[in-house]
Amino acid sequence: MAGIRGAELSHYVEQLLEAVLNGTTPRGSDGRLMLRLAQEVLNFECRSVRVVAFGGGTGLSTVVGGNSQLSDWPENPFVGLKEEFSSIDVVVCATDDGGSTGLLLQHLPIIGIGDLRKLLLSLILRENIRSTYGLDDSATLHLAHVIHCIFNHRFSPDVDDSKCVSNPCTVVPADLQGCCPEPLVELLSSLGRYVSPGGEGPTIRPGGHCLGNLLLTAAILRESRNEGNRPPAMNAIKKGLDVLARAIGASPCRLHPATATPGQLVLRYGNGVAVRGQWKSAHCRRNFPIDRVAVEYCEQPAVSENVCRAIEEADLIVFAPGSVYTSLMPILQLEPIVTAIKDNRKALKILGANFWIQEGETDISQRSGNRGFYVSELVEAYEHNVRGGAKGLFDVVLSANLENVPGSVLCNYAMEGKSPIYLDRHRVERLGVFPLEATIYSTRRMRLAQVIHHDPQRFALAVRTLVFAHQRFNLKSETTASTVSGQTLSDCPYVSAPPLCAYREAAQTALSGKHFSPKELLSTMLEIVWENRDIRINHLEFFQGAEIVSTAEWNRSKEWDNVLGYYDPEDGMLRVHEQLRDHPDRIRDNLLIALGESLLGRYLEHRRWISGAMTCDWGGRCYEITLRPVEERGCFLSDSELHTYLTLSRMVQSPHDRRTYRITLNDHEGFLPPGLLFGLMYAWYLNNSYGAVMEYEMSMLRWQPQKLIPHQIVERKRKQALIEFFRKVVFAHES
Repeated sequence: MAGIRGAELSHYVEQLLEAVLNGTTPRGSDGRLMLRLAQEVLNFECRSVRVVAFGGGTGLSTVVGGNSQLSDWPENPFVGLKEEFSSIDVVVCATDDGGSTGLLLQHLPIIGIGDLRKLLLSLILRENIRSTYGLDDSATLHLAHVIHCIFNHRFSPDVDDSKCVSNPCTVVPADLQGCCPEPLVELLSSLGRYVSPGGEGPTIRPGGHCLGNLLLTAAILRESRNEGNRPPAMNAIKKGLDVLARAIGASPCRLHPATATPGQLVLRYGNGVAVRGQWKSAHCRRNFPIDRVAVEYCEQPAVSENVCRAIEEADLIVFAPGSVYTSLMPILQLEPIVTAIKDNRKALKILGANFWIQEGETDISQRSGNRGFYVSELVEAYEHNVRGGAKGLFDVVLSANLENVPGSVLCNYAMEGKSPIYLDRHRVERLGVFPLEATIYSTRRMRLAQVIHHDPQRFALAVRTLVFAHQRFNLKSETTASTVSGQTLSDCPYVSAPPLCAYREAAQTALSGKHFSPKELLSTMLEIVWENRDIRINHLEFFQGAEIVSTAEWNRSKEWDNVLGYYDPEDGMLRVHEQLRDHPDRIRDNLLIALGESLLGRYLEHRRWISGAMTCDWGGRCYEITLRPVEERGCFLSDSELHTYLTLSRMVQSPHDRRTYRITLNDHEGFLPPGLLFGLMYAWYLNNSYGAVMEYEMSMLRWQPQKLIPHQIVERKRKQALIEFFRKVVFAHES
């Protein structure tokens, strides 16, 4: 059997996987051989195999030790890769900015620690708890339940009382409160007191937070107390992680953030729009595939020498299933890590493919532009975004065998907008990666709950089988990976950006001197800026305040539009109509439109419609604007930038007066004046606000140029140039 390769080997290994996972074998002599090999797999000694696993929160924690966020996790917490392989280092992406982590980032110069907290729990080992606290098996499970309750407890947004933070065991159910050993009680309480009022560390209001995040933050900050306002160094982060790891039964020195340097994601879509923030990628639907991903760090990102050493010595490297662009790709853009992975030629490298498309990331094909995604496109995404391409990253891609999934289950997922990521074997093989399918989900859970998730036991057993098969047959592909367009080192410069807390503080300072009526609009505006961190702080300099105005006071002309938010250049106020008072989302959208308009300042000296004989004898009309002198405009754009923008908005400069621009229209032709267009583009670019208007305007970008007639091609290029103008000039994206 040692000589088989290609599709024959793939079929053979898949038979072995099914024999190990399900006890099913093909008929005939091969069946008997598979049963014998399956038994060899189960008896195969692999605990000494050195493993490095990469990923984000849910996917990585699931395959390492079970999804520690699930309510039933404490019933069976000792599963997954940690049980099959005793030497395992886990490297976690730290660019998350949503939920409790996002609240911490608003006030502290730290990395995203939410996913580290999830992995701390998932890495708990039975033998560690027993040896640390001298517990039997029953008491060990009870303690795992206690730890689960404490670390996953979430405070409602309006909670101000820190009693539960300074005494974390109070969140545990009454029947389990006596199950927490005193040393653990004292450690957790000391950490909680550190970030509570009167503590030695920064006071963190508990509302909206996960208690485990507060405890982990306290552990890290306590180790870096002499570093002032600088981000905690890698050494402090490691010490904080290890203090908690020892206390809850996880092995110390095995959990690593990919970098200790705070950073945020920058995602660029196929239409040219680039946005900052992981949370935003999940909440703003662009209807275009992601083209590029990068990370802006506050300085050259620091990677632990221990991580690089673990990668160099690894026998097995696992890329956990999860968010491709927001969990794995940021790790692989760190040069020391990706270099160490590629330089390790002895390790078997396994990419765990996702089961389902993910809205905002893998819901639209990069190849076709249509909804749907294939496994080969996962590999190609790394080829496009990792320095030097994907060659040397993966040997095997492990995908789910969905052939026997009932149609009813697939229909349920389809109703939620989810479809499978299908394995296209031949294309994956041409990319130099060995494709395999296996039943790596729980068939029992599928029957009972009609859901398909990675099962930690089955995934770990599948990985064990692949390690065995690799030693027997060599699963490294002999095919040379086809190159798509891998980036070179110079393609991905590290963009320096301040920690996110510094950005929020600067925004708060910029807004503090302005007038807001009602006063709650200040909080709304600050939330808008935080959630849309593409807004530059100097964008906030061009208005004096914001207010909700009554119908009687509304002086916005409806000749142009029915937008219910605008900028008044006469007094510099952003105004929103009172009929939006009970619609917070629409208030935010219209404030964004008005904020965008404010960047043009008082650029207009006058504007007018010209009709009749001055345009043409058979009808039509002309819209004309005259600009103020440059020094009177109070405009964000320079004179040349404003000229470029007006040209892109279809205005034509007069040959007789450089400050005069016109556009000629027929009597029934619609038109967006430059000021309104700027506001709508600004809001649409940031988060699809007022999307029905601008999505229609920009829908032509979804069509390939070869399918358009010449006039449409010209219009498509203009709109593409308009996006590029906003990306580079207005929002200063370097990508």
